[in-house]
Amino acid sequence: MGGNHLQKKLLITRKKEGIVTALLHDGKAVELSLEENNARSLVGNIYIGKVTNIVKNIRAAFVEIEDGTACYLDLAKSAKPIRVAGREGGELVAGDEVLVQVYRDSAKTKAPSLTAELSLPGKYLVLVVGRDKISFSSKLAKDERERLEGMLKEQISGPEPGSHSYGWIVRTNASGVGEAQLREEMALLRSRCDLLLSQAAHRPCRTCLYRSTAEYLNRIRDLRASEFDEILTDDPDIFTDISGWLEQNQPEDAKKLRMYQDRMLPMDKLYSLETAFSGAVKERVWLKSGGYLVIQPTEALTVIDVNSGKFDGSQKQDGAFLKINIEAARESARQMRLRNLSGIIIIDFINMKKEEHRGQVMQELGECLRKDPGKAVLVDMTPLGLVEVTRKRSRKTLAEQLGKELVERLQKY
Repeated sequence: MGGNHLQKKLLITRKKEGIVTALLHDGKAVELSLEENNARSLVGNIYIGKVTNIVKNIRAAFVEIEDGTACYLDLAKSAKPIRVAGREGGELVAGDEVLVQVYRDSAKTKAPSLTAELSLPGKYLVLVVGRDKISFSSKLAKDERERLEGMLKEQISGPEPGSHSYGWIVRTNASGVGEAQLREEMALLRSRCDLLLSQAAHRPCRTCLYRSTAEYLNRIRDLRASEFDEILTDDPDIFTDISGWLEQNQPEDAKKLRMYQDRMLPMDKLYSLETAFSGAVKERVWLKSGGYLVIQPTEALTVIDVNSGKFDGSQKQDGAFLKINIEAARESARQMRLRNLSGIIIIDFINMKKEEHRGQVMQELGECLRKDPGKAVLVDMTPLGLVEVTRKRSRKTLAEQLGKELVERLQKY
C-alpha cells in the first residue's frame, strides 16, 4: 500500500450519509466532519439579498436569499451594506437589494445569519471589502506579524474612483510564507472580488454570486501545512476535484494527494472511521489513567465533568488528582476540536488543594487550546476546579452534522 510511515493524514471518503472528512494524527482522530450529499453549508456564500423587513428596536433586518430563504442581518454589527439596485445612501428599508454573505448556518430554530462585510478567503489571507487596513490572526507570534506587515503594507492603498477599498486579514497559515506567495494570492483574490462586484449589477435579486467550495476542500485550505502530510481518498470523483483545486489554489500541496486503491481492505475499515465517529458522539470518554470524562451538551453550554474512575489511588491523593486532571485537560481540548463544540464550555476538574497544581492544569489546557485552529479562549479556574472556555462557532457541531438518528446508532456501536 505504501505511505504508512506518514503520521498526519487527511482522509476523505464518500458514504451513503455524505462525504466524510477525518484528520488523523498518529492514527488518532483530531477532526471529523460529515458533509451531507444534498445539504451543503451556506457559510461563505455571497448573495444579492432582498430586504423584507426592518426591526428597528433590535437594529436588525430580515433578508431573503436564494430559494426564498429568510436570513437575519444584525445591522448593529454589520458594515454599511452595498446596494445593488434602487436607492443610494440612507437607512435600509424593505425592498432594498443588497450584497450579503452567510457567516452562520441555521441552527435549530435560528435562521442563517448574514453580514454585509464581504470577504473572500485564501490559504494565507482573507480579502475584506470596504476595509483599508491589515489585521492579523491572534495565533501569529509578534515577530511574525511584524515581518508580514512589512511585506504587505505597501499593498494597501485606497480605492480608485468608483471602486471599493480592500483590506486584509493575515491567517495563521501565513507564518513563514514568502512575499511572492502572498503577492500571488493577493492578486488572485483581488481579481475574483473585482469580477464578483462587477457582475452584481447585472444579476437578478436573490442570486448567489459566490458559492463556497465543498467542505472537504475548505478543510484542505484552512489546515496549516504542518497539520497533514498526506491527503488520501478512495473516491475517483473526489480525487479529481481535489487534484484540480490544488493545482489552481495550492500547488505546493499537490504532491500530498494519493488515491487509495486496495479493494480487499476498504479505507474506512483500515483507519477504523466508524469507531472514531462512535467515540466522538458518546457521552463517556475514557482516559489512559483510568479516569474518564462525561461530556454533556445543554441548550446554554457544554459541561465536561472529570472523574477519577478506575484510577489507582495508591499514590498520594493530590498528586494522583493532578495526573488525572493533566490528562483530562489534553483530552478535553481534543474533544472540543473533534466534536466542534462551541459557545461556553465548562470543565469540572477534580478539586486540587495546591495552587501550584491548579496552575499546571491551566497551563496544559492553555497550550493545548493554542494548537486548536478554532478560536478558543481560556477564561479562569475557580477554587472548586471549574474552568470556563469559550470557543467560536464556525460550523455545526459534529452531532448536528450527523443528525439524531445516526448519533443514536453510533452511540450503540
